[in-house]
Amino acid sequence: MIRQNWLAIVLGIVILLLMSAAAYLRSEDEKGDGHPSSYSNLSHGAKAAYLLLQQSGYLVERWERSPKDLPADAHGILLIVAAPASYPTAEETGAFSRFLLHGGSILAAGLLPDGFVPKAAATNGELRVGGVECKPVAPTRLTRGGSISQDGSFLWDSTDTSKVVHFADRNGNAVVVSYSVGSGRVVWWASAWPLENAGIRERNNLELLLNSAEGYKRVLWDEYYHGERRTIADHKTGRAYQWALAQLALIALAVVLTYSRRSGPLVPLTQESRLSPLEFVQTLGNVFRRAQSSHVAVEIAFQRFRQIAARRLGIRGTSNPAEIVDAMAQHGVRLPESTVRLVRASDSAVGDSTLTERAALEYVRALSEATQALDPTNKTTQTRSIKERN
Repeated sequence: MIRQNWLAIVLGIVILLLMSAAAYLRSEDEKGDGHPSSYSNLSHGAKAAYLLLQQSGYLVERWERSPKDLPADAHGILLIVAAPASYPTAEETGAFSRFLLHGGSILAAGLLPDGFVPKAAATNGELRVGGVECKPVAPTRLTRGGSISQDGSFLWDSTDTSKVVHFADRNGNAVVVSYSVGSGRVVWWASAWPLENAGIRERNNLELLLNSAEGYKRVLWDEYYHGERRTIADHKTGRAYQWALAQLALIALAVVLTYSRRSGPLVPLTQESRLSPLEFVQTLGNVFRRAQSSHVAVEIAFQRFRQIAARRLGIRGTSNPAEIVDAMAQHGVRLPESTVRLVRASDSAVGDSTLTERAALEYVRALSEATQALDPTNKTTQTRSIKERN
């Protein structure tokens, strides 16, 4: 027993050390300013923007799968790709183009766009330190909030003439543009600062985000290029692991309960004596016999019958047996004729001190049967006893 307790203590210490190590490694991973992931609450994270869209009524969800799995019918869907940690392959770039051609829209923020969307190009320019004011160029849906704040150094550098420039920096360089691709639309921000935790509070940046997401029935927040990659097979495997962990938890619980029962004190099972009720009945019967008071047993049964009848039938508590039997008949409670006869006569038997034990037993049985007939919880017993009397 002592050895088992020591093993449990050692196992608990090992688990505690592992949890501490995991927490330390996680804290190491979260050092720095982060990146615009909807999971990150660091300064350059985007958890605030993601939650704000949810609370504002947008149907927003995280997209952790390849762009090849984007919906075929993309009308009314906006995909937000913010400052990705990696760039797509040629096959994935083609998937973005198909998404746009099928009616989808892409908001590309803080990235060189040519790898993600067609007809786009950007270059590095003067660094905007700490967020620089960028003013509206044209009165559009995106510029309704007024001037915004952006950081970074990206500048639009595409020769495509179909673009609409919404904002430009102090040197006139385009920092927010949009254009159409097939049935879809591309919105490019030079920086993801307007949707980051630290930048969303700056000059009208929140309005830019809301205006960019307005009108879409579904918003997908890309996490695939932030390293949160998941496929359909991963999802199925994850569910399998969840079921396996649930089964292991049940096994562990069974082991703990079994161990606790085996190691606890042994207590003998308490067995109630079956003689006690019988001895009480015999003693009570002897008292009635010696006192020659058989009618008292009838009186006890009659009083119980009258109390239950008053409660079940809603009659007076002083009703006589005949009135009770009539009320039972009116409520559809039928009794055998022999029982009815004895119940009606029980009122006179109560005060008969010369009543024999046999007669008292008949009255008590009849009153008990009538009492059971009034109790809806004993319908089975009532039916069985009535059939036996008939």
